Amino acid sequence: MPDSTRPAGSAAASVPSTPASTGREATRPAGAPVTVVHTIVVPPEVPMVALLGTRDELVRAVEKAFPRADVHVRGNEVTVTGAPADVALVERLLDEMTAVVRAGQQLTVDAVERSLGMLRTQSGERPADVLTMNILSGRGRSIRPKTLGQKRYVDAIDSHTIVFGIGPAGTGKTYLAMAKAVQALQAKQVNRIILTRPAVEAGERLGFLPGSLTDKIDPYLRPLYDALHDMLDPDSIPRLMAAGTIEVAPLAFMRGRSLNDSFVVLDEAQNTSPEQMKMFLTRLGFDSKMVITGDSTQIDLPTGTQSGLRVVEQVLGGIEDIHFSRLTSLDVVRHRLVGEIVDAYGRWDESHQPPSRSAAHGPRR
Repeated sequence: MPDSTRPAGSAAASVPSTPASTGREATRPAGAPVTVVHTIVVPPEVPMVALLGTRDELVRAVEKAFPRADVHVRGNEVTVTGAPADVALVERLLDEMTAVVRAGQQLTVDAVERSLGMLRTQSGERPADVLTMNILSGRGRSIRPKTLGQKRYVDAIDSHTIVFGIGPAGTGKTYLAMAKAVQALQAKQVNRIILTRPAVEAGERLGFLPGSLTDKIDPYLRPLYDALHDMLDPDSIPRLMAAGTIEVAPLAFMRGRSLNDSFVVLDEAQNTSPEQMKMFLTRLGFDSKMVITGDSTQIDLPTGTQSGLRVVEQVLGGIEDIHFSRLTSLDVVRHRLVGEIVDAYGRWDESHQPPSRSAAHGPRR
């Protein structure tokens, strides 16, 4: 077929100067699969080492994802040979990688793999928009969503007063919520941040633990302190806490309060009872925002106690300005094995569900 030249990814006008692409159909014997050859010209202002990675690790990740396609780089030209669908997807992936590099972000193998995953889901959202969305910058690092599910969760926090972030460990539920809280405080959208957790693991054994009440409770709140240290100057945290600008406290300390001008994060919400969840939600004051996070598969409540997180969606599911975001193993940003572990336990739980009452006793006669 005749050669054609066009800006790859030209449907997205938000990214100018995208790589140019030329394409032709390769000569093939009758009956052989269709093979096309596209040459993508990377704009000169995009450093090839940033696009290809150290020792070509990024281009090798692309080759690994498309074993039936051939990717060849020469200068600022990338030639892709393979099935039309594979070549088109590689071209779109290179467009997204170029947009990320142009935005000043460093590409990683993980970012390339996640970009490809987003493209394959055909969600309609650009991976570059996800990977370049900045929530918070400081202490030499930037905090941003890394998956489409995380971006939608962050967008929901921006547009709703109460957001529930529900999903397995490692999906960034609490970390992103706290980053949004710090962002809101720095932008003077709120006057204080309140971070809370149920100290359910201690239960009624708190009195048997050594030390003061603070000493006994602090271990259960330590993950929240650790996240704060990632986001703020550690020297400023004691001052902000002493002034009441940041408060980290057990859920029981919320009772009887009205939380105005605050960004409130409740973590480990699966370990609340329905009564505790109601108590917490009704603390919402004027000009405040609440984010509730939890994993309904990791409940530490005593046997026979319902989880407030499992009940609340049935109660509040239809109320405007309350949003439920569900994250999955696809949104896990820890070690690759964490996502596989989450999926494996999910399959095991499904296969070991107790039979329903009707199934156990057979049909009624």
